[in-house]
Amino acid sequence: MREAPLEAALAEAEVAVHWTDRADRPSPREPLTGDARADLVVVGGGFTGLWAAIEAKQRRPELDVLLLEAHRLGHGGSGRNGGFLSESLTHGLAHGALHWPSELDRLVELGRENLLAIEEFVREQGIDADLRLCGKTSVAIEPHEVTELSEEAELYREHGMTARFLGAGGVRADVDSPTYRAGIRLPDAGGLVDPARLTWGLADAAQRLGVRVHESSPVRGVRERGGEVRLRTPRAEVRANGVVLGTNAFRAPLRTIRRRVLPIWDYVLVTEPLSEQQWAELGWRDRQGITDSANRFHYYRPTPDGRILWGGYDAVYYFGGRTDQSLAGHDAAHRQLARNFFRTFPQLEGVRFTHRWGGPIDSTTRFTPLIGRTGRIAYAVGYTGLGVAASRFGARTALDLLWSEDTERTRLELVRRKPMPFPPEPLRWPLVQLTRRALARADENAGRRGRWLSFLDRRGIGLGS
Repeated sequence: MREAPLEAALAEAEVAVHWTDRADRPSPREPLTGDARADLVVVGGGFTGLWAAIEAKQRRPELDVLLLEAHRLGHGGSGRNGGFLSESLTHGLAHGALHWPSELDRLVELGRENLLAIEEFVREQGIDADLRLCGKTSVAIEPHEVTELSEEAELYREHGMTARFLGAGGVRADVDSPTYRAGIRLPDAGGLVDPARLTWGLADAAQRLGVRVHESSPVRGVRERGGEVRLRTPRAEVRANGVVLGTNAFRAPLRTIRRRVLPIWDYVLVTEPLSEQQWAELGWRDRQGITDSANRFHYYRPTPDGRILWGGYDAVYYFGGRTDQSLAGHDAAHRQLARNFFRTFPQLEGVRFTHRWGGPIDSTTRFTPLIGRTGRIAYAVGYTGLGVAASRFGARTALDLLWSEDTERTRLELVRRKPMPFPPEPLRWPLVQLTRRALARADENAGRRGRWLSFLDRRGIGLGS
């Protein structure tokens, strides 16, 4: 696409998150301003923290639970993600088959049970978050990806899930793009949700259960002392019997988390609402989410108000693991996303983007969560872009560990065996850049991984978003 139309498409795009840029966003909750005590303190007001607070009150209603969010609820990945609800706890079925073959059948069942429990809770609580278990479609845009998708479809069927492999004609009859060579329609594989409305709905549900929720209350320090945990905020000190950390991509107060979680930046665009004619040209009757199959992949979906959210492609790491909001507007990343959007849907040339943003994703070397405990502090972080649903599983498992409960979840190898740590700076940054270049070369070379990626594969190490 020529640069002038590309610039015009982005000219009025505001650096703001579409999901939270709305007039009916809830008013801010008060910060914690005086010293406090609680049975359980949850750090982080995203999905992990909210599910942990809810689950704690459901299991032990007598507990005094306090939730502290550094900014606004959903400020991090929970409020700005694509809203893909994945049934997978293993970052995809193929990844699970590679790392946990003996547990995979049960992991698939646990993931499905977790997803259905979320749907039931949302319905019971009357949370209006446009939650739809519509599945998803994965598409191939390069010749080598067609065979990979066919094999993936067979793997889904082996594990009891419906998977319809579609040739170019079949997938384009569903959603029309000249780039599609094949696809698999996975009607059982999760769905979509408005992530901000889900966040706000979970916060309201937590408060109805008796959870105390405070925003603008960043935790500056955590330490165990005298049989309790002490947390320091700008305006208060809090004493607790136990703590659950749901800090995800942001700097955690525990070194073991900082060593194993890499903040990888992901960038997103959202279009203006499409006309009925434009939707008719696309097809897309089920309005499901779609991902393509490259290393640098895109994810995209319709929004409830008739737009297209389009994100992904590159995973950007900033030296030192920066997570400050000033990095949200990345002009080059957003231009590349727009260029790829119009290559995928040339029939939409002339459509403008209204929102663009970016934010850090909490990646681990294994792409799956880091869930653990040290003393009176438990944590669940590192969902690597698939935490909208898996965060509930992570929160429940963190509570199991905190309360020394022997459960099926705590016995899983996925939980017991921790992902390898990333190297420290200044080595971390050049190795991430080397990996990013190797992933790009593999996409350009028929998927052939090359020496560096093959070396990482043998050691179970990866870089994902």
